[in-house]
Amino acid sequence: MSRSERFGWLAGVTGVGALGAVAASGVARNAARRRSSRPADPFAGVDFTTIYDDPATTVTADDGASLAVRCVRTGPAGTDEGIEPDLTVVFVHGFSLRMASWHFQRYALEQLWADRSIRMVFFDHRGHGRSDPAPSDTCTISQLADDTAAVIRAVAPTGPVVLVGHSMGGMAVMGLARRDPALFGPDGRVTGVALIGTAARGITEAGLGEGLHNPLVDAFRLSVRRIPALVRAGRGITRQALEPVLVAASFGTDFYSPNAGRAVEKMIQNTPIETLVDFLHTLEDHDETTALPIIAQVPSVVVCGNQDRLTPLPRSVRMYAELGADSRLVVVDGAGHMVPMERPEEVTAAIADLVVRARAAAPQPHRRWWRKLVAR
Repeated sequence: MSRSERFGWLAGVTGVGALGAVAASGVARNAARRRSSRPADPFAGVDFTTIYDDPATTVTADDGASLAVRCVRTGPAGTDEGIEPDLTVVFVHGFSLRMASWHFQRYALEQLWADRSIRMVFFDHRGHGRSDPAPSDTCTISQLADDTAAVIRAVAPTGPVVLVGHSMGGMAVMGLARRDPALFGPDGRVTGVALIGTAARGITEAGLGEGLHNPLVDAFRLSVRRIPALVRAGRGITRQALEPVLVAASFGTDFYSPNAGRAVEKMIQNTPIETLVDFLHTLEDHDETTALPIIAQVPSVVVCGNQDRLTPLPRSVRMYAELGADSRLVVVDGAGHMVPMERPEEVTAAIADLVVRARAAAPQPHRRWWRKLVAR
């Protein structure tokens, strides 16, 4: 290893470590404040792993990677696979998370749609959860978009589709619109889009994510690809640096739920360090602004917490401004980046409203079932 490579690796560790220390100090201050008041945990006893008890399937991506998928059927037909649902809602999770981050929406919407024929689809991104590892060159938004398309083809081959993306999952949805705009056109299958705590671009231009756009972090990222032995030795250091940044950005300053906090922290801890580092690069470079006019052809909703420090509210406002007349902006006061877990009722309500609007605006062949609901 050359002198310059050694310096790059050490500089990267130092830079990321400093960033982590800043975030960790904020976590410590919040923890101390919360311990003094000791409010009740609103999500005490919630098991955030039960989504993996749902009927399981595996979808093979275009490059052969296996993606873990769970499907839930609502309505009188239940699990009768011989009857196609009237609508499929595909949930696409965020960076360093897994499908369990949709826990509250999965159960609340199942109850809400108990008398409606809807399929809900959840899956783990490559390199996350129970899906296959992600080779470095596949850690891109374009690849996640292709993976989302593969899931749709495999488990929802017909009928209208509503896409719900959080964080990096929202970027994957935008990437799909860019790569396959016909899906979102007047005759396309996608009839609605929810973009939650996400950004079309600029994640490293503001907020806590700005610290990721740093020459020292870039040096460390380079060492991950070029010096595997040092990466193996430094996994613990890397985690100690990166995890506090992600955890600190997860919730608003007044949110208190040790159980939900542990669930998010566990998701991050169980994501391979190579996945974290490789996807950080694509989060810096991605720009999906050209997808917004395509998504503007269908009903949409943009949801963001006003204390989101990874994808700050101005990014959501900019996306909303580029979407069509049948779009909604939902600002969740006091919520951070993990708004689907922090304020699940508001996010669930936004998705439910989107589905009503998406079905009402769908082409005639898709409208038969929805006329009854619109008339209510």
